[in-house]
Order: sequence, then C-alpha cells, then structure tokens
Amino acid sequence: MASTATLRKPASGFRISRKMLPYVLSLPALLVCIGILIPFFTAVIYSFQRYRLSQPWARQFNWGENYLNFVTDPAFWNTLKVSLLYAGITVALELLLGLGIALLLQRRSTINNFISIMLLLPLMIAPALAALMWKLMTNPSFGILSYLASLIGLNDFRWASSPDTALLTVILVDIWVYTPFIMILLLAGLRSLPTQPFEAAALDGVPRSFVFFRITLPMLTPYILTATLFRLLDSIQQFDIIYAMTQGGPGNTLTVFQVEAYLNFFQSTNVGRSAALLIILWAITYTLSNVFIKNWLRLRERARGEA
Repeated sequence: MASTATLRKPASGFRISRKMLPYVLSLPALLVCIGILIPFFTAVIYSFQRYRLSQPWARQFNWGENYLNFVTDPAFWNTLKVSLLYAGITVALELLLGLGIALLLQRRSTINNFISIMLLLPLMIAPALAALMWKLMTNPSFGILSYLASLIGLNDFRWASSPDTALLTVILVDIWVYTPFIMILLLAGLRSLPTQPFEAAALDGVPRSFVFFRITLPMLTPYILTATLFRLLDSIQQFDIIYAMTQGGPGNTLTVFQVEAYLNFFQSTNVGRSAALLIILWAITYTLSNVFIKNWLRLRERARGEA
C-alpha cells in the first residue's frame, strides 16, 4: 500500500512567491493611479498651450499665459466667487440639517431605522435627474412648488430663471439630494460613541446643552470633519445639478468652475483655458483636503494622548 507521502502530488498551476505577492496585490491600485495621472498631466500640458479645437494649426505653448490672463479677467473672479459661495452655503446648511436629523434619529428603534432608510432615497437619484425633477416642479406654468408659492403670496416666483433666486434654487436641490449623505455619516458616528460619558452625565444631572457642546460635539468632530471634507470637495466641483437646471445662467450667475470649463471647451473650443480652469480647481481642492486631513490627524493624536 502506497504511503501518504507518495500519493501527494505537487500543486500544479501558476504560483507566486511570497516576496512578489505584495507587488501583485498592489498592481490594480497602481494601474488605477496611472489611469488617473495620465489625463491629469495631459490637462497640465494643455493648460500651458494656446489651443483651440477650431484652430488646430495655431496650437503652441504660451508658457502660463492662460493663468496670467485670469488675474485681469472678471469672468474668472466671478467663477471663483460663485464656486466658493455655492460650496460654503450648501455644506454649512447640509451639515446643520444632517446633524439635526442624526440627533433626532440617534436612538435605535424600528421607526428611526425606517425613517433613516427613507431619507436616503434622494441620494439614490442621479443628481441630474433630481435637478430636472425640480426644474419641472418649479415651472411657473404647472410646477407644484410654484403653485404652493402662489398660495402664500409669492406670485410669479421665477426660481432658477431669475439671477436673484437662481442660486437659492440650486442650493435647495443640492440640500435635498446630499443632506442624507451627511446625515448617515453623522448618525453612524453618534451611534458608535461610547455610552459611559453620557450615562455618567445623566446620573449627575448635567444639562443637555452642556452634554451636547462639551461631550457629544467634541467626540463627533472627526466624523463632522470627514463629512464636511467629502461634501466640500464634491460641491466645489458641482456640475450636474447646476448645468441641468440653469446651464450656468441666468447670465453668469452660476458659472462655477466645472460649468465654465465645460462651456470653454465645448462652446468656445478653448482647450487651453478650460484645462487651466480645471488645474486651478484641482489646486483648490488639494489645498482644502490637506487642511482638513491635517486637522483630522491632529484631533486623532490629541484623542490618543488623552486616552
């Protein structure tokens, strides 16, 4: 009878040595990184060129002329102002609303879990489709929101078609779509906080306002920074909601970076200026993300030191 050792056969097929395994496992991430860097550096090269699709024969390097022109271009400063204003207002309002809803739903119960799931429904709709839906609801002729506005005396409210109310309208759409994102992040953070400090505060009869500002809010700060960072980077690059509702108008009321770059590329065929706008947008998002990440790391180190 053959022994067990003689019956064993060496495993067939391709085998990877232990030394090569980490490099093989990191290969997909490397390929994704390369796939991101190629268009990025292509845009950097285009941003230093005088390049129009309608005049390909005139393509040449202008060595930063596109960036220098922005200094004296009122349209660029309007784009910068509108982008920062839009991002700041939407993130601030969404953070307040998301935190308030998360606090209301903090207690685990069947009804709270059901409400939190229902509140996520706007997040499952494509932002462009949500913008088109709101565009129909705000139509002056048959929109339900226009009808409700007329009931409280706001007749002929022009919503996104007026420069005075266009920013307010798209901010409402952004809040409706993305507040659930912040809500679910902060709700997860609230439910993961340790219960001992709150139980001790309840036994001592500490006021709720003191518990919120001195216990809950400091412990929730890393989650707030994370949610703010994600939303800030997304809102400052907003395109689909704004373009679907207003195409950047009326006039230049809502020409944020992404819309301005799109119009420069597809309408003016100015590839160089469009690429330069996107590189500036990347520099802004890179700076903001570094600031938030450094603060988050500082908070984490302080928490570890106190522990």
